[in-house]
Amino acid sequence: MNDKKDVLDNGPFFHGTKAELKIGDLLVPQHLSNYQDKKSNHIYFSATLNAAKWGAELARSNSKERIYIVEPLGNFENDPNLTDKRFPGNPTRSYRSKSPLKIVAELCSWERHSDEEINQMLTSLEKLSELGENAIDD
Repeated sequence: MNDKKDVLDNGPFFHGTKAELKIGDLLVPQHLSNYQDKKSNHIYFSATLNAAKWGAELARSNSKERIYIVEPLGNFENDPNLTDKRFPGNPTRSYRSKSPLKIVAELCSWERHSDEEINQMLTSLEKLSELGENAIDD
């Protein structure tokens, strides 16, 4: 975990979702994960728009995809699901926290991944699930 003198990243930070939220709302852990059928012990966010787009596009819901600009209100750490398993060195600048994230703005205009890219990612995630390899270290 980081502390004030050992900041991992200065942001800005993004959170992709399909939840409709307001400026000032807090994102907190213990909500149903977008990627597993369990409550998440962390809230996940990124300092790259690309990672946030995946969060919005892959979230389980038929609601509108949204990307919020967020402010971490406590300590956070590298997301081990990405940095340890898929992208050593954390080039996606993906993080997680047990502390809330405050919504400071909504990014109203952004370009989605192509339908082909999204479908490829969904197929890949489905295959991992079938193999039992989709477990999130939470």
